[in-house]
Amino acid sequence: MITPPPKPHEIQRDDLRGDRAHFLHVFLSQRSQMEALVSRRVGCRATAADLVQDLFLRFWRRPLVQVEELGTYLLRCAGNIAIDHLRSEATRVRASEGLMAEPSDGVDSEPQAALEAGNDLRHVEAALRALPERTRQIFLLNRIHGRKYAEIAKAMGLSQSAVEKHMMRALEACKASLREPQLRAPGHAK
Repeated sequence: MITPPPKPHEIQRDDLRGDRAHFLHVFLSQRSQMEALVSRRVGCRATAADLVQDLFLRFWRRPLVQVEELGTYLLRCAGNIAIDHLRSEATRVRASEGLMAEPSDGVDSEPQAALEAGNDLRHVEAALRALPERTRQIFLLNRIHGRKYAEIAKAMGLSQSAVEKHMMRALEACKASLREPQLRAPGHAK
């Protein structure tokens, strides 16, 4: 008896199973490296494990991406989710600090103060974005996540002195970003 050739949708289903099995194999083999990378960036193993699990779910729920080297692609994605996490944490902290700020006595000055604070924040954010990646990462780990210099140095494989230098550079950039607009503002001497 002759077996009929498989139908196109059956071939597609078999390919999908093979792709998923390959993805699962590569993901599991790269998992510890991805968690270590994310942990170094965010400074917390538990958060790193959660973020890598989220990455797995993102890929599992959508059609698989065809890339030449899946392991390298997954590591790059893991690095990106760490950066996204740090950014969202920074946003969350800024929002909570804004909610906890004490109201000022002068009602008329509140809109002006809010406008100035918003401008200051934009200048500081721009200065932080302009920093080298490592310097920005060290700044966020210290100021947003409350990590001590020694912890950051150990996690990033740097000396504590190097971490201190990166922090000084980041803080100076933030201070300079707040001084520069004042020099350009109307009514201020140059």
